[in-house]
Amino acid sequence: MIFTSQVFLFWFLPAVLLGYYLLPFRFKSLFLTLVSYVFYGWWRVDFVLLMLVSTVIDFFCGRRIGLLNERIDGGVDPAERIDLDRKRKRAMLFSICANLGLLGYFKYWNFGIDTLNVMLGAAGFTEISWTQIVLPVGISFYTFQSLSYSIDVYRRQAPAVRRFVDFACYISLFPQLVAGPIVRYQTLAAELVHRTHTWEKLSRGAFLFQIGFAKKILLADSFATIADQCFALGDPTTYQAWLGSFAYAMQIYFDFSGYSDMAIGLGALFGFTFPINFDSPYKSQSITEFWRRWHISLSTWLRDYLYVPLGGNRRGKGRTYINLMLTMLLGGLWHGAAMTFVLWGAYQGAWLAIERMVGKRSLYPVLPKPLRIALTFVIVLGGWILFRAATVAQAGEFFSALAGFGGAADPGAVVLSTRQIAGCFLGAGIVWFLPNSQQLAESRSSVPHFVVAVAFLAAIAQIFVVSYSPFLYFQF
Repeated sequence: MIFTSQVFLFWFLPAVLLGYYLLPFRFKSLFLTLVSYVFYGWWRVDFVLLMLVSTVIDFFCGRRIGLLNERIDGGVDPAERIDLDRKRKRAMLFSICANLGLLGYFKYWNFGIDTLNVMLGAAGFTEISWTQIVLPVGISFYTFQSLSYSIDVYRRQAPAVRRFVDFACYISLFPQLVAGPIVRYQTLAAELVHRTHTWEKLSRGAFLFQIGFAKKILLADSFATIADQCFALGDPTTYQAWLGSFAYAMQIYFDFSGYSDMAIGLGALFGFTFPINFDSPYKSQSITEFWRRWHISLSTWLRDYLYVPLGGNRRGKGRTYINLMLTMLLGGLWHGAAMTFVLWGAYQGAWLAIERMVGKRSLYPVLPKPLRIALTFVIVLGGWILFRAATVAQAGEFFSALAGFGGAADPGAVVLSTRQIAGCFLGAGIVWFLPNSQQLAESRSSVPHFVVAVAFLAAIAQIFVVSYSPFLYFQF
């Protein structure tokens, strides 16, 4: 089930909201957990069991670590403390191995066997025959979220949850289950026990849901048509490469930020406060700033659970650059099991390392701000080519075309309609000149609320005439 489907919009969401507000508070978390399982199991019921396994493992690991923390805090002799610390670490490592083992099997088994078969074929050996493993939707997101809980309890940065239903609700919350934001347990810990439901929250939640819905249907899907046409070409011209790169940059922004807006809005409808996930990233003046604004919940997760444990910037400049590269390489692999994602991670890590050398600031500080933003966006486009390309060879064709060495594709293969041209200018205007969704939600003016309501109604009309269109990050 997806947020932009008729089933979700006209049946599932109204029924869930009605049931939620009719129930006493003590049953609300259980109710949300059950309906979230229905939401997730709409595609495949068996994958609900997989999520439940991860939930059970981390709940009991967290409880184990929490109880050991309490024993240590109660006062023990040094020898017993060492023993208890070892037990705490074993529980945390079990959680890490179990979660990453499940994620690794479902997400990287196909990639591993494919790579092995290429090597076997090159060496003249018989390739391995096997059945493709189906990737469960959202496994990367809920695995990172669940894993962060046991690590935070071990670090004493979060309390150990006492009721299983609260933890199950935290992991399975359907608003952000499939594509984030990746929410830390301590962010929702208090609201899982007690949360308020006010007209202000409901109004803000409805506004964010509407703006995210309109972003996805009216903008992201429109840009997707252009990007798909350009990336379907073999050996694109320079114009087609620039157009396709721009269209995909707009598509992925409006698609993913739209989902995040809808998730945050839905959370508010049920009394939860999710963190902001996008902060006008295309207004960035450097790649370092870009990663402070783009997919904020993932970039902070990678920083806190990967970059810092690797040593961060505490072990000298050389090690800092290596840590940045490793973090972004693994961030690339998190997005997908393909060489293009590995190269995308290396590309991002290289730019971050270069900017770290000059003090985590723009490489072109003497230029006017608009030019700094424009040059940063061009660098971002290079990354999106690697992200979107089906193969490394296709990415190479696009880079060559961007540099002016356009290919032999039919120059008339991609012709924009008047509506698409207007959409390109509208998209550019929104990302570079308007406030972000959170700022608009805080506005006291009635103008943005009226415009968003009209756009929402137009988007609803659109879903009756377009085919199924999943969010891009569902594949990750």
